[in-house]
Amino acid sequence: MKKLAFSDIRYWIASFILGLMAISAPIVRATEPAQALDFETHAAFFSKETKQKTALDPQVFVKESSAVAAVGPQGIRHVAGLRNALVSDDASLPLFNAEGRSLNMSLGQWLAPKGQAVLSPLPTGAERITVAFSRLKPGGHYSLFENHFDQKPVGFTPLDAKGTENSFVADSNGRGVATVIAPSALTHDNAVLLVYHSDNMAHGKSRGDIGVNAHHQLIARPK
Repeated sequence: MKKLAFSDIRYWIASFILGLMAISAPIVRATEPAQALDFETHAAFFSKETKQKTALDPQVFVKESSAVAAVGPQGIRHVAGLRNALVSDDASLPLFNAEGRSLNMSLGQWLAPKGQAVLSPLPTGAERITVAFSRLKPGGHYSLFENHFDQKPVGFTPLDAKGTENSFVADSNGRGVATVIAPSALTHDNAVLLVYHSDNMAHGKSRGDIGVNAHHQLIARPK
């Protein structure tokens, strides 16, 4: 069987999303067109936003024997023998949570996922958000949250506001597709956030214990 190139995967994702929209989406006012957003790694987003000298992931860790117990750049306390993973680290390095438990994936596998979101405003003022991902951890548990950058500190709520329809499990090929109705349209003050649950459990309205059983993996912010 021919192996799909990433461009083929992007085409599959876009086609699938547009098909869903054509089948199930209500008519949207012409003044509020749907917009498509590409996800980026949370590591890259966080490093740019906080002007890190070296791009890193604040929520996953690699082993380093000389590292002391410390609090990382996002306020996450980790045990001795670990440090935050750098984007430039060897992709084969195994990852751990802040307590030293294995995430059963390498840094390369963690940074590999791609995704796209299509945001479709509804006449009610709500917004239908359809997401499609590839290269996720097969069988991994994920939830979708909304960032609120207009809050200090930044706030987080389930993308569906209730925490009942914002979670999914990736299939055996590492793909995930979900559609969620957000109570209001997202703006640049918001973002769609993909949270990976390393304990294989959704946490309802909570993201979980960040850096321990919940890890921000991908993010897409409207312009």
